[in-house]
Amino acid sequence: MVEFWQSLFFIAAAEMGDKTQLVSLAFATRFPARIVLSAILAATLLVHLFSVTIGEVLGLVLPRFWIEMAAGLAFIGFGLWTLRGDELDGEESERPSRFGPFLTVGITFFLAELGDKTMLATVTLASEYRSFVPVWLGSSFGMVVADGLAILVGIVAGKRLPKRAIKYGAAAIFIIAGLAIMADALMSGGS
Repeated sequence: MVEFWQSLFFIAAAEMGDKTQLVSLAFATRFPARIVLSAILAATLLVHLFSVTIGEVLGLVLPRFWIEMAAGLAFIGFGLWTLRGDELDGEESERPSRFGPFLTVGITFFLAELGDKTMLATVTLASEYRSFVPVWLGSSFGMVVADGLAILVGIVAGKRLPKRAIKYGAAAIFIIAGLAIMADALMSGGS
């Protein structure tokens, strides 16, 4: 049980101020909080399962540089998508797809976590504790706690800010995060 709580604490602390916490905040201004939080939970469970079981092998097979470049390009794409909007022929759909926001948040969050410090921290915790389920669940719930705080901030901001400001702010967060990820990958030289 100690492994669960330590994993939860370390990953929640590592997530504070991270790009995926900013992504959570941005999505919370666009989509219902329960969809954002459930998509984050699903993506986190998957990426941390991946981290605990295959993280070390991934580092050997696929260089971190390419993972970061793909994540950076995806962020820039989501930023441009945010600027374009989710409208069809200039009008918002009366009934949006039930899975659209969930998959959008989930895929974005999954890609953002690949090669991220919390993914690497999860691999480290798993190798140190050698306690698969407690580390997996503790690290996953640590992410959800940290990102849940960002969602609360997004909800409050979404009620007080004009939609246009939210749209441009969210797009800026995605594009800046994407450029930062790619710059970091280029500066580290693929190591």
